[in-house]
Formats: sequence, C-alpha cells, structure tokens
Amino acid sequence: MQRCTFLALIFSASISFGQTVEAPREVSAENPQEVDKTTTSDDKDSDAVKSAEGEKDSVLAGHSNHGEVFNEGARQRAYLMEGVGNIDFGATAKGDAKKFIDQGLGQMHGFWYFESERSFRQAAAIDPDCATAYWGMAYSNLGNEKRAKGFIKEAMSRKEKVSDRERMYIDALNAYINVDSKKRKDRGTTYVRALERILYKYPDDVEARSLLALHLWKNRSQVKTSHLAIDAVMQQVFEKAPMHPTHHYRIHLWDYERPQIAVSSAAKSGQSAPAIAHMWHMGGHIFSRLKRYNDAVWQQEASARVDHAHMMRDGVLPDRIHNFAHNNEWLIRNLNYVGRVEHAVRLAENMIELPRHPKYNTIDRRGSTMYGRTRLFETLRRYELWAMLVDYCETPYLEPTKKATEQDKRLRYLATAYYRLGDLTKGDALKSELQSRLKDQREKQETAIEAAKKKSLDAAKAKKPGEEPDAKAKKAAETAGKNAGKAFDRRIRDLGSAVDALDGHHAWANDEFATAYEKLKKAGGEDAAQLAVVQFLAGKQDEAITSLSKQVDRRGNESQPMACLIDLLWRAGKKEEAKKRFDSLRTVAGYADLKATPVFKRLVKIAEALEYPSDWRTPAPLQDDIGNRVDLSSLGPFRWSPSPAPEWTLDDVQGNAHTLKEYQGKPVVVIFYLGYGCLHCVEQLHAFAPKIHEFNKAGINVVGISSDEEDGLKKSIDDYDEGKLPIPLLADPTLEAFKRYRCFDDFEDLPLHGTFIISGEGKVLWRDISYEPFMDPDFVLTEAKRLLGQKKRVITTEGELPKAVSSE
Repeated sequence: MQRCTFLALIFSASISFGQTVEAPREVSAENPQEVDKTTTSDDKDSDAVKSAEGEKDSVLAGHSNHGEVFNEGARQRAYLMEGVGNIDFGATAKGDAKKFIDQGLGQMHGFWYFESERSFRQAAAIDPDCATAYWGMAYSNLGNEKRAKGFIKEAMSRKEKVSDRERMYIDALNAYINVDSKKRKDRGTTYVRALERILYKYPDDVEARSLLALHLWKNRSQVKTSHLAIDAVMQQVFEKAPMHPTHHYRIHLWDYERPQIAVSSAAKSGQSAPAIAHMWHMGGHIFSRLKRYNDAVWQQEASARVDHAHMMRDGVLPDRIHNFAHNNEWLIRNLNYVGRVEHAVRLAENMIELPRHPKYNTIDRRGSTMYGRTRLFETLRRYELWAMLVDYCETPYLEPTKKATEQDKRLRYLATAYYRLGDLTKGDALKSELQSRLKDQREKQETAIEAAKKKSLDAAKAKKPGEEPDAKAKKAAETAGKNAGKAFDRRIRDLGSAVDALDGHHAWANDEFATAYEKLKKAGGEDAAQLAVVQFLAGKQDEAITSLSKQVDRRGNESQPMACLIDLLWRAGKKEEAKKRFDSLRTVAGYADLKATPVFKRLVKIAEALEYPSDWRTPAPLQDDIGNRVDLSSLGPFRWSPSPAPEWTLDDVQGNAHTLKEYQGKPVVVIFYLGYGCLHCVEQLHAFAPKIHEFNKAGINVVGISSDEEDGLKKSIDDYDEGKLPIPLLADPTLEAFKRYRCFDDFEDLPLHGTFIISGEGKVLWRDISYEPFMDPDFVLTEAKRLLGQKKRVITTEGELPKAVSSE
C-alpha cells in the first residue's frame, strides 16, 4: 500500500463511517501542549516491513497513511454529544458536518482539544471540501505547531468554497500559525486585530467576539488591555447568548485579579457545557479563591463525576485526560478543608488504584499516582489518623517506592505516625534510615564538588603545561565545585528537615514539649495547627492561640485548624471565644465526618458543655449565586472503576472456536496484533513469549488476536522457534473484535495495535491502543499483578457518611 494524499485517503467517499461499531470509542482530552514523545520507526524499518502478500510497504502497520502527525490524533469517529455548549457557527457545510463543527467549537471552548479535533475530523469526513473543518483541526492543535500547519494548509486550499466570513477566520489563523519568525512576538496582537476585523464586518458574530475575549486575555501583556475592557467584550457575548461557554474564559480572566467578579460565571460555566468536565472544574477556581470551599467542592466533584462517567463509558484511561488528575487532587484538598475526611480518603485511594501507564501515569510525573499518594498522606496527617497511616504504608497504597524523594517523604511520615502512636523504637529505626540517607547525600555531594574542582583545574593545567593554576583558574574551579554541589542541595535540605522533624516528634512522644516545638518549628513542613498544639503544651499558651488564630483568619473556612483552635481556647479557659469560633465551625464543617478523626472527636465534650446537639453541624443555606444545581449522582460516579470487556468468539489455527468467557475467573492479557507481516507485531510477540511462564505463574493467561485469517496465524507460529510460540493465537479477519475494543481507525479503515489486561470478572483493567505495539512485557506483568491484587477499601475510617453528601 503506497502512502496516499491527505485528502484522498482520509476523506474519500470509500471510507465507511456508517459501519456498525459496538460503541464510539477512544474519546479523550489529550493535552495539546504535551505531544507524545514515542518515536516511530518509519526511517529505520519501513523497507523491512512486508505486507501479507510479501510486497514492501512504505507505511508501518498501524501508522497513519497521511504522515506521522496523524499517528497521535483522534482515530475513532466522533459522535454527536449532548451538553457541549449551545453553538451556532453557521459554517458552510453539508449534512451533519455543520453539527460536528458546532460541537467541535463547543469542545474547543472547554479546552477539550482532543475531542474538538475529532469532531472537526468527522465534519471533514462528511464534507471533504469544508475548509472550516480543517480550520477547527488547526485551532485544536495550536499547542502542536507541526500538526497545526498541516491542517491550516488544507483549510487554505479549500477556503474559496466557504463564506467570506469563514475565509476571514481561516486567513487570520493561517497568519498566526505561519507567522514570520521575526514577527512571532507580535502574532498575538496581530491575531486580535484580525478578529476585530471580522467583527467590524460581521458585528453579530458571537464566536468571533468570544475568541476575541479569549485572545485579549491570553495576550494581555502584548495588547495592554484592561481586565474591565476584556470583561466588557465578554458581556457583549452574554447579551446575545447568556449561557455561552465564554464563562470559562471569564473565570480565567478574573481568577487571580478579582475573583468575586466572576462568581456568576463560576455558577454558569459547568451548566453551559455540562458534558465537559473542565467546565465544571473552572467554577471551583473562583469559589476556592473566595474560600467558599463547600461550593468549590461541589463544582469539582461535578467535574470528577463527569470525567469518570465519560472515561468509563468510552473506555479511556483516566490520565489520558490531561487535567483529570489535577482536578481530582484539588477536589481532595477542598474536601480536607471542609472536613469530609472519608470522601478525601476514598478519592485518594481511587487515584492510587487507577491504571498506570509509562506515558501518562507514573510516580515520576504529575498524574494520579503521584497526586493520590500526596493527598492521602496529607489527609491522614492533617486529621491525625496515625494508625491508618501506618496501615496504609503496609499496603500498595503507600508502599515503598524506588523514587528516592518519594521514599524520603514516606519514611518521614511513617516515622511521625509511630512517634505519635508512642512507638519510639520503630520511629527511631526509620529516623536512623533517614539519617543514613542524609549522610550518603552529603558524601556524594562532597565527592561531586571535589571531582568538578579537579576537572576544572586539570583543564587549566592542560592549557598551560608546567604552570600552577592562577587565581582566576582557582576561582573557576571553586565555582565549578559549587555548581556541582547544587544538584544535591534540595534533597539534603529536605532530608535535614525530615530528621529535625523526627527529633521533634521523638521529644513530643517523651513529653519534652519545649524541645519538640523548637525542633518542629526549625524543621518546617509541619501542620500549622499541630505545631500550635505542641507550642501550647510547651507552656506558651497565649502565643500558641495567637499564632493559630492568625492562621485560621488568614486561611479562612478551613475546618481542621478551626477545630484545633477551639480545643486550645477551651483548654485555656477562654470559653466565650471558643464558643464564638465553634459557632463559625458549625457551618464551615456542615458536612464534616465528625466521628472519623481525633480532630473532631476532641470537640465532643465541648459541644456537650455548650449544650449543642451531638451532631452539631448546621450546614449554611445555599447562597443565591450558585445557579441551578443538578443532582450530582446524575453526572456520574464519585470513583472511577473499570468497564466490561466486550465479548468475542474467534477461531484458532485449527479452526476451533474460543470465547472470552473461557477466561471467566482467570485474568488474561489480550494482544491485538496486525498480522504476521507486521514486523513490530512479530517483535512484540517475541518480546512477550519468553515471559509467558512468569505470567502463568502469576495466574495470568496471554492470548493474541490477529487481523490475519487462519493461514496467517500459522505463519506467525511457524516464525517463532520451530513453531513453539507459547501464546495461543486467534484470527479476527473481519476485525469485529478490533472494532469492539477500539483498536481501529474509523477515519482510515485500519486496525490498530492494542494490549489489554482483563480481570477474571471480565473488566478491562488496563489498555494501550496505539499506532505501535506495547513492547514492555515486564511493565504489563507488574501492572497486572498490582491491579489484580488490589482489594477495594482495605482500610476505612470509622465515621458514617452524612446522607446529604454521600458519594456512592
């Protein structure tokens, strides 16, 4: 198969977009700023790749026929969604192409770029001459210049077939994308001016006005426009379309400037495009900034539920959505602020449980694994759940890690828990381990410094043989040494802080409160409320109360420091002030888990003395500026869970039929490969084959599903070590199983590579679908063991969830 032209193959009439597929799949929201770094092997291997007929092929199996840039884009067809914004762009397009363009614009307004590109590609599939569809694809890829240039080129070649207004949009974006390097710094201003020219000619164009507001905000350092002026442009949009997704941009505009101005948009953003999780999340920005944490929690929980529903419905790995982990970790922070400890723990657990992938979710990147551990530690420490922290550290949730800095943190927090539980022996043992790590880092730093200094001096001597280095050379050597040592500074500082903190907690456990306070204060990184408690115990009651009062007033509406302050005030005999603070806490912690933590348990006797009911919570009435709130459960589940694996019935090389049901009760790794003629597929099978005994030892089966017929299966088997391939192979020449598992490019009518971990209960626990096969069997085995070994809710808090906010 020869490489075809862009238009001829993607959007030719021969593409069957009407064919039956079990469900529209591979829907995600890739980060346009984070282009996949996976390298292709076109240059190295294309001459070696042979088709099933034995002919050389210029395109690797699974790769797009239109070039490298299409490998990463949306490769499954779009479907019309409800709730992505009420947009009427008025595109010159045939049939449903107009609806998909409107949908793509709505998704674009919600920064759901991967889905917006898919919608625009679907529009072009319906109407190949629609230049506006290619304009939308280009706009959806402004963070990927190479792809954006390819798309806008296609738009420019078709622009004479659309309206004058659409041509102005296309010309403006073309100038922005293909700007001369000397004028690049001014291109934001130039684009703003181009949008203004559209409005001069078409003053009723809502979309031009919305994009103008966005780019005025994004380029405000160049355009020098005031916030109020930009807001005025947005208000013109709302005059014509009160629920336009421009509310998203208005939140960004005022978030760091004057958030109270954008409260109305915080209430409307999610409601303007309820199918886009990010639109719900944005309201949480404003309410968090205003310390209205219960309202922020509501917005962010809505976002999490919408994300979870979408991912579970359309079979998307959670961290494929670039802002998913950020939203959920922020939700946990706000759950902590309002005292919903059980929910914070549950969601942190879920983030750690989520499927991991070397490109999307590892301990080393800001994804669910890293954020989940961080927020779980934070919740347990803040609410003094020391026994739970110890228990979690003995499970995969907070297990030891090979990442040195993460393990440093784990040792510090675990030792703290032991000290607070009175187990000095275990605490001291962990502190000793941290001291050894600190010593090791200092020695390595000194070695690095001396090596750098020597290298610098040796270089100076080489320039002037026989002469001793002069003062300038010695100074350069000292500088080189300092620079080499800087690489160790941060970790040495953090380890030193950890050791100081553990000295403090050791002293606290021995009732040496004055020493404990000084050590903990010096260490830094300790919870402010707990630091005030030990200061109070050290006899500095007034100072402790004053310090914590300032913290409470500065941070505002955070239930944990307020509860600690009430306890200290009561102990100090300042009962009137304690009552005043308690009255505030009753509404701030209106949905808190009272029985779950020592922080709230300490208030039980105080509440009795004040003659409050045992459930002293009094949730504040909802304010009238939050919009019309829906039932959260209608948006989706609070936690992500794996989706059912589609069934299949396929024949082996002998013609015997096999089904997925045969693996009921037995986990299985399923590898979709593109036939015996795909070199990379052969490499994948050969990589997995030597590991099969390890998979089987772990109770995990492995099966391959090929796009070949039975004869092709035989060739794959014969190719491996005298036909002893230990992976059973099944034939799917009709590609029905490929389509059901989304291992299929609907736009080009091509199968894709796929690797899946399916539980014995028939749930898809993990997946990788790509233009290249997943080549790391060790990762798959390790991840399969982790996912299969997880026990749901292995540890729980004691309290019951209030029905008003129950998450499940």
